[in-house]
Amino acid sequence: MGKVQATGPLSRRPDNSAFKQQRLPAWSPALSAHTLLPLFYAVALLCLTLGTWLLVTVQNTHETKLDYTSLGSCEPCFELRKDRGRAAEPCQCQVDIDIQENITGDVFLYYGLVNFHQNIRLYMDSRDDAQMVGRKNSLTSPSSYCKPPFDRVGGVPIAPCGAIANSKFNDSFTLLYEGVQVPLFRKGISWYTDENVKFRNPPTNSTFSLKQAFEGTAPPIYWQRPVYELDQTDPNNNGFINEDLIVWMREAAFPNFKKLYGVLNRARPPFQQGLPAGKYTVKIDYNFPVEYFRGRKQVVLSTVTWFGGKNHFLPIAYLVTGALVFITATALTAVYWRLGKDGQNMKDL
Repeated sequence: MGKVQATGPLSRRPDNSAFKQQRLPAWSPALSAHTLLPLFYAVALLCLTLGTWLLVTVQNTHETKLDYTSLGSCEPCFELRKDRGRAAEPCQCQVDIDIQENITGDVFLYYGLVNFHQNIRLYMDSRDDAQMVGRKNSLTSPSSYCKPPFDRVGGVPIAPCGAIANSKFNDSFTLLYEGVQVPLFRKGISWYTDENVKFRNPPTNSTFSLKQAFEGTAPPIYWQRPVYELDQTDPNNNGFINEDLIVWMREAAFPNFKKLYGVLNRARPPFQQGLPAGKYTVKIDYNFPVEYFRGRKQVVLSTVTWFGGKNHFLPIAYLVTGALVFITATALTAVYWRLGKDGQNMKDL
């Protein structure tokens, strides 16, 4: 005999158990001024302490930022890049940076962009992750996410395809101190997982070069060199594992951002302790146009702490939160004291 299915208005009633009937034992705190006000003051003290500590940490971070978009000798390059027909013409310029005091410790060189929105959904989707791990069939057949005109040029598939790769930042920098080139590490600037997991080159060997692996593909429309020749000085830094490409492909969350370009090599004098104070010159191969999106370009020299770079948002957020909680606690204390005094007066009457 099968089980008879209950019917009627009580057929869907839960079992008469403590869990299903919500009769489990529970603790309900008794909220009062004596318990809440100390908690408010403790939270305010904690936020103010953390905010002050983080603010002092950020203030100890050195950062020198210079907007070189149309500064000095870079102005002719800025005007040249307005003409798309002359995009392949080289243009060099230089800007000076005056560092007033020694920058000790590890120093990082960044490039910064203003008003460049990498967080637009269509832009972020315009890439082929299967292609970026070196799958041969994805080289010749880009993903549908790489929509025209970033998938093919003249019928030839683009590698790497997509709007993100096509817009890769391609200015290059040489930092000089009193005529001496400042040594920079140009590798090791990307995330470990990106370099070793998310980006791989097509298979090669001693008789099959990287150039041959990319045969039948074309570089992105606005690139000046193919992907297998991105780094002219280090053949092991080419293809999809080029670290400048990897850094660029990790999209920024905000329209104003900076991305790592190089790290100071402190093994050579006189840079063992960091960057000495003095006059510095930045020589720039000016390639990236910013006029189309009304943007600006920056070069940034910065140190970092355990907290990261120079960013005041979190310390200020903690200080503002702590101040608001303290003001609220003070107001509640005044109200409680006033009500208590009025109640005592009523009893006296």
